Amino acid sequence: MKTASLIFLAGSLLALALPASAQERVWRCGNEYTNNSTIAQQKGCKVMEGGNVTVVQGSGMPAPAARSSGGGGGSSAARAPAGSPRVEGVDQRARDGEARSVLEAELKKAEARQAELQKEYNNGEPEKQGSEGRNYQKYLDRVAEMKAELARNESDIAGIRRELGRLPAKQQ
Repeated sequence: MKTASLIFLAGSLLALALPASAQERVWRCGNEYTNNSTIAQQKGCKVMEGGNVTVVQGSGMPAPAARSSGGGGGSSAARAPAGSPRVEGVDQRARDGEARSVLEAELKKAEARQAELQKEYNNGEPEKQGSEGRNYQKYLDRVAEMKAELARNESDIAGIRRELGRLPAKQQ
């Protein structure tokens, strides 16, 4: 029994030691990494010590820079992706006008829904329905759901207003 556990322990240690000894040296050449010693010597690269290196190949194109919302004189409209067809000014104004009218209709609908919800919510004291007179927890659950729905609808209204603010000014 003792020899079996010693053999198992020795085998485990050997299995752990093999991958560590099989690892190659890695050189860093600026922003590039290589495990080819001849290339590393030609370029004058430095040996990486103290850990594994994982390199993920990118697409070769830099990521678009994130714009800051901190002002400047830049336009608030987003740029079209490269290779997309160019839209004439008249067509773009028509699209913007259509988008504005759709958003304004959505805003009116959301505001009407908000007024309806607030009326039904009655400042946190809606009228009890049917079995809620006997089951107070059911009433509390419905009030909490109404409050959450009011908050969601208010968030939707704020989002629609933000989108309307991003569109160019309405042309007269």
